[in-house]
Amino acid sequence: MFFSVRGRATVITVVVAAVILLLALTLSMLLARDWAENEVEETAEKTVERVAFDILRGERGHPLVPRDGESPMLQVVSRDGRRVLDASDAIAGRPALAHADLDKGELLVDRMICPRFLDECVWVFGLRLRSSPYGDAVMVNAASPMPTLANAWLLPTAMGLILVALLCLIGWWTWHTVGRTLAPVDRIRAEMAELSTRSLDHRVPVPQTGGEIQDLAETVNATLDRLEEAASRERRFISDASHDLRNPIAGLHTRLEVALDDPDDDHWRPMVRSALRDTERLNDIVVDLLELSRLDSRAPLPATTVDLAEMARREIERRPERHQITTRLEPGVVVRANALRMSRVLGNLLSNAERHAEGHIEVIVARDADQARLEVIDDGAGVPPESRERVFERFARLAESRRRDSQGTGLGLPIAREIAEIYGGSLRIADSPKGARFVMLLPLA
Repeated sequence: MFFSVRGRATVITVVVAAVILLLALTLSMLLARDWAENEVEETAEKTVERVAFDILRGERGHPLVPRDGESPMLQVVSRDGRRVLDASDAIAGRPALAHADLDKGELLVDRMICPRFLDECVWVFGLRLRSSPYGDAVMVNAASPMPTLANAWLLPTAMGLILVALLCLIGWWTWHTVGRTLAPVDRIRAEMAELSTRSLDHRVPVPQTGGEIQDLAETVNATLDRLEEAASRERRFISDASHDLRNPIAGLHTRLEVALDDPDDDHWRPMVRSALRDTERLNDIVVDLLELSRLDSRAPLPATTVDLAEMARREIERRPERHQITTRLEPGVVVRANALRMSRVLGNLLSNAERHAEGHIEVIVARDADQARLEVIDDGAGVPPESRERVFERFARLAESRRRDSQGTGLGLPIAREIAEIYGGSLRIADSPKGARFVMLLPLA
């Protein structure tokens, strides 16, 4: 599924989107974190400025009560940083958050700290006052908790979840969109795949979407038009030629039979008999060509339920006793097909077996799971494995077949296979200890 055009397009789109979104979300995360930290820093700084101003005005007590929008943690720390001289309620009783080393000339504190006595990290801004009601060189500290966006794990986790959700949405949308775009192509493929079982007058649907897919459907239909026309011309040629040949052959056949019935015995009789055999062979070729023409056009014939055992018994009884024919016919093996065509299949298989058998032929009809099995087995030389498909080619005859009977047409076995396939079955040559074993399988009715 993922190796299809739809799958590859979805994977490529998701990968590219993942790279772009990862860069965009990372940049957004860094910008959001910087913005949040800047807001906290600015709040702490403004709070210290306000508290320091109030202290310098002599408002001891009120300055350490935070106002709306100010940092909640306020401290006044002694010169040496060891004692907390005053604090807001949020941090009362806690040690000093931070102090600057006066000996090193430090007057400001501006950094993030994570003291053990607090449950969270805070940003501290401290300013040293030269003189105040608390004493000389005291530090005024204001601290604000770091915002949620600045937490080390929460923001990346949130961004990761957003990234996964966006990628899932992009993947689904790409899969859905490409699938809808390629749906006409899939319908065209399905219709083309069924042409082997439909007549050539069938056409693929043409989507009215414009662009390449509509051009493809129109090109396919134009190709099918030309193919149908070519096939129609071929069928008309075969049909016309067969009918044109059949009339003179029938007249010649009649005249030769009349001549042979003449009581005057003369030297021309052997020649006439040879000519009669030739006309019979020509007639067989014409009949086979007509049958192939009907099979190629998938011309429908009435289909009924055919008992293969009864059909085989009737066909064997009509044939001359050239070889010993034994049967194993299971009753009740019924298929749905045309009775004449089924008789044609068995007749062709028996004719082939009589041509190659040494003295024995076996016919088997049996039920094989949900299929009917018809077998014709002879005790001849058999067919080499590499030639088992070639014998089903039209006009193909092996050297052994030509040696035994030069009058064959090479169309009997191809016709038998075509008929089997028309009714949903198959015809093949299976392994056999001796001779050839032809096996036809058909769906049970």
